[in-house]
Amino acid sequence: MLCGILFVLHTAIPWEYLPQELGFGSGMTCWRRLRDWNDAGVWQHLHEVLLGKLRAAGQLDMSRAVIDGTHIRALKGSPKQVRARSTAASRARNTTSSPTRAASPSPRA
Repeated sequence: MLCGILFVLHTAIPWEYLPQELGFGSGMTCWRRLRDWNDAGVWQHLHEVLLGKLRAAGQLDMSRAVIDGTHIRALKGSPKQVRARSTAASRARNTTSSPTRAASPSPRA
């Protein structure tokens, strides 16, 4: 399953197109296993174990580390959006359309 998951993630093919000939199982089974492992925290644990082993071997180079906060929950929420006040004296005309004259009735034959 792991090889199937890695193959799909590396090649970016849809899960259902995972070739059966490779022997990884069906794409849907690999997808479900990835989902279950993610829900169980397997990837987070694997990441922590790998970092621990690298740190213990002195092979962890923190000078190239990147901090990304996109996955961290905002506990107090984001600030409320405040509507920008207009600096114009009045509302501007709509410039995306112009008034048209009413169509004149067509003469009847």
